Amino acid sequence: MTEKKMAPSETQLGGLALYTVRDAMEADAKATLKTVAETGYANIEAAGYKDGMYYNMTPADFKAYLTELNLKPISTHQSSVTLDNADLEMASAKAAGFTYFVVPIPPMGLFNYDNATNTMSMTGGAENLAKILDELGAKAKAAGLQLLYHNHDFEFMEDEDGIVPIDYLLENCDPELVNFQMDLFWVTKAGADPTAYFEKYPGRFKIWHVKDMDTEGKFAPVGNGTIDFGRILAKKDLSGMEYYMVEQDRTFTMKPLEAIKVSHTAIQKIGFK
Repeated sequence: MTEKKMAPSETQLGGLALYTVRDAMEADAKATLKTVAETGYANIEAAGYKDGMYYNMTPADFKAYLTELNLKPISTHQSSVTLDNADLEMASAKAAGFTYFVVPIPPMGLFNYDNATNTMSMTGGAENLAKILDELGAKAKAAGLQLLYHNHDFEFMEDEDGIVPIDYLLENCDPELVNFQMDLFWVTKAGADPTAYFEKYPGRFKIWHVKDMDTEGKFAPVGNGTIDFGRILAKKDLSGMEYYMVEQDRTFTMKPLEAIKVSHTAIQKIGFK
């Protein structure tokens, strides 16, 4: 039996990257999504695709359940995408109702994480990544989707060839095929200024990840950290931002479902719509 559709809330606004509540989603996806809607979020970004399913639901069932909750599927992180499986993964994303297909890390084994130093990097170089993204972007366009690349901090640092990968991607990827999801935390962590990138590459940053940084450089709920979101938000139109997603990779002293409430209250105070 289908549940009665939730009535839309006047305070339902903003998006949530479901990576924030990944453990709760794994334990009970439907109950967690209901809480996300009740907290006041309007949009979601998935980070739970596996074997043609989103959180163990078919794309059609996932889309239908989001509709019941008045949640809109905007973007999906697809870390498993390759040039070989892209058509299948993109068909799933389209069937689930997503607009943006996000490549969250350099794909196809190019991403490296060093547990000992807690640092990220990539192999293959920026030129290679740009070519892969353009090819994936062409596939996404053919599928009726828009491809975005999501940054961490290492893309803003010079590689062994003296190239800043994010700059290379912005300058060499076809803007008709590839645009970007700017993670405001990781840009800040890298010592870069988000607004400087908006000014140099206007219109390229279609979605933001909005997450705060505490005084120790750790993830924090929005409004509980040091990032000046008001200054960044003032450049929204220049950036090209169409949607934003609250995200917090780790929540430390509070449960993720509590942290997303704190962040939702804060985005309204800051002036996000």
